[in-house]
Amino acid sequence: MPAGRVRLPSPAVQISQPEKSASLPGRITDITVTVGLHGHRPRVVEEFAMKVGTRFIMLALFTAATALSQTGCFWLTAQGPTLGPLAIPIPVPVGMQKSREDHFWNYERYERAPVLGPIPPGGPCEALDEPSDDEVMRALEKARPVQGNWPFFYEIQRNQVRITKCKISDYVDPPRHYPLVGPAQLHHAHYKCTVYFQEVKRIGWPVPYTIVDEDCQEVVYIDHDHLHMVGDVDTGCDAQF
Repeated sequence: MPAGRVRLPSPAVQISQPEKSASLPGRITDITVTVGLHGHRPRVVEEFAMKVGTRFIMLALFTAATALSQTGCFWLTAQGPTLGPLAIPIPVPVGMQKSREDHFWNYERYERAPVLGPIPPGGPCEALDEPSDDEVMRALEKARPVQGNWPFFYEIQRNQVRITKCKISDYVDPPRHYPLVGPAQLHHAHYKCTVYFQEVKRIGWPVPYTIVDEDCQEVVYIDHDHLHMVGDVDTGCDAQF
């Protein structure tokens, strides 16, 4: 039987007895044929009802299993807290991880301008916090990087590092209004930092050789600008600066 077709039950056929005509003896004048299914239900409706019932039962079982697994502390009591497929570890390159950590380190310590209290009358107005060695080396790494090399193929090292720091300018601007801060004075402090070091370059392919520069130096300029509030400001322990 071709696909997609449904075979119906064979109908019952009833034939009534023929009647003879009075005018023409022996001739059949009327035959009545009755065709019926005798109450048989079409199989198409039965198969459709079975499919709908099966799908409904499967959906009900899936909904019940999901509801039971998500009720109360099922995951905590059975196998502890879990994120399912999201808990599978994903390999991350070391360089990408270190780049994000360095970015946060610089933002937290060196990329934000602090807001200090007002300068006392007759008090010193000089910047006293010079750049740290870590800040100088991180600024040098941006200008002359040595990280991210290829091991055994191309490597750079810094040895015998010496740092000198010199303040080249220190002055305070007149008071003005700064958004989100209010009346304040901008204190400028510029430093010239000179880094002396020995640079070693090792090349491993195609021809292995090593280059050593005994007298390398780089100059890095660093600004330590910050704000001083102006006016009668509460500088107690609850101050927001």
